[in-house]
Amino acid sequence: MKRFHFQAETFLPISVNETWDFFSLATNLEKITPPDVGFETLTKLGNTRLRNGLKIKYKLRPLLNIPLNWETEIMQVNAPYMFMDKQLKGPYAFWEHTHTFAEATGGTKMTDSITYAMPAGWLGIFMHSLVIKKKLVQIFQYREQVLRQLFGEYRG
Repeated sequence: MKRFHFQAETFLPISVNETWDFFSLATNLEKITPPDVGFETLTKLGNTRLRNGLKIKYKLRPLLNIPLNWETEIMQVNAPYMFMDKQLKGPYAFWEHTHTFAEATGGTKMTDSITYAMPAGWLGIFMHSLVIKKKLVQIFQYREQVLRQLFGEYRG
């Protein structure tokens, strides 16, 4: 199984603790996901904060409006500096996403590091090069844009 790696860095003009307060509330993920992904949290979370073992179910429509179910589990939490989630069920053959938050001059450096693999062998690898990689880039560019609207421009 061929694994791919994607990494995005975003600088926020808020403290690590403020960054954690936002990202540790799982319902905020909907706010920073592009509308065309059709992302919906199915698990009733309320004000639940991330914790080890938390399982969350989603529905999304990332391509051609085809609905997909996705279930992740929070595998590791080190508040306020990092958390890692892993796909239990979903569109990828493998998905592991580590979110880290580090102090930076004037705010926080946030790093998203994703290791993933496509299903369907060579067809999945072809779809990755044709569509999936570009879609991930778009999602994280949108996320950065929304975070700037919410928290302001980083001036570090």
